[in-house]
Amino acid sequence: MTTDAAIEFEHLHCAHNYHPLPVVISEAEGAWVTDVEGRRYLDMLSAYSALNFGHRHPELVAALTDQLGRVTLTSRAFHNDQLGRFCSDLARLARHDAVLPMNSGAEGVETALKLARKWGYEKKGVPDGEAEIIVCAGNFHGRTTTIVSFSDDPEARDHYGPYTPGFVTVPYGDVDALTAAITDRTVAFLVEPIQGEAGVVLPPTGYLQAVRELCSARGILMIADEIQSGMGRAGAVFACDLVDVQPDVRILGKALGGGLLPVSAVTADWPVLGVIAPGQHGSTFGGNPLAAAVGIKVVELMETSGLADRSRRLGEHALATLRGANLAGIKEIRGSGLWWAIELDGTGRTGREVSLELLGRGILAKDTHTWTIRFAPPLVIDEADLDHALETIIDVLATPPGDTAP
Repeated sequence: MTTDAAIEFEHLHCAHNYHPLPVVISEAEGAWVTDVEGRRYLDMLSAYSALNFGHRHPELVAALTDQLGRVTLTSRAFHNDQLGRFCSDLARLARHDAVLPMNSGAEGVETALKLARKWGYEKKGVPDGEAEIIVCAGNFHGRTTTIVSFSDDPEARDHYGPYTPGFVTVPYGDVDALTAAITDRTVAFLVEPIQGEAGVVLPPTGYLQAVRELCSARGILMIADEIQSGMGRAGAVFACDLVDVQPDVRILGKALGGGLLPVSAVTADWPVLGVIAPGQHGSTFGGNPLAAAVGIKVVELMETSGLADRSRRLGEHALATLRGANLAGIKEIRGSGLWWAIELDGTGRTGREVSLELLGRGILAKDTHTWTIRFAPPLVIDEADLDHALETIIDVLATPPGDTAP
């Protein structure tokens, strides 16, 4: 099947809720993918950080394959022999007592929101039905009805009302605004340590530390959404670790499934997570033995492979290389670890146009919010391949529109 035919077939039978670049991937390994016509591309997006370990990491595939031959699903009506170890290992990695496993990242966020509200009513004494959770402008936590209720992205939010109440929005990075927003009804503050979908937006120096101190002082939960920023992506196991901050609740997903299947989780200590009792929250597939087996191997790799340090080191090199190119038409280059964004100044090509030019040169990346291109290569990327990508990115951005060679 040709690229055009495959795209047309998908267009006819798949809902148009995405606007992908015109490439049809049929094979992948490590940091490289191959399309249906045999062209190879260097993956510099990693499925929005779900592929931190690269495509088809052999140890993860082996763990998956072994478990496929034993048992894949029991539901939580029964125990399975993988779940306990997965939760124990992940709790150790997250430095929390316990884990509530789910599937998608959005489910993880919804779980954390429910947990915070229930904790607020049963532990803090907030009147039932009056809990408030503070969120940040520019956030992205998923696309469920409740989550889009506190999104300020019109594409995600518009025409999905009526919206769920109970959320208060403050500017990202503004501790004074957060302080002013806290009331006796506030139960939690939900924050991305680094805002991913917004364009890899880093917090001001000292912000997360001040948030931690404020949440402790005012008796509210600090909830860190590390679905994209966690598992080594930002140059540490968790982005909060970069500034020695431990949240009360951590939300994980994407790379937790090793790029093989959806796995998400909420981690917390028992005084928080213990408010959930049997029958009050769950998922048929949450904590299934197949997901747990992969999750065990993911945690092992995070603890033994040195990928977080590698992400930090290669990320510093990448940012220095990009900034050192002194490219025209660039508003800002920002990032942490192997996760960075190039924000254009709005006077020339859009982010999608640059992404299409990169596609023509064998580099996969994706735009966001019109003027920003995001990059998140697998943490296992060869250094030579990373340098090749950086050289290509610089060449594309330095070349006048229309002159970029295929």
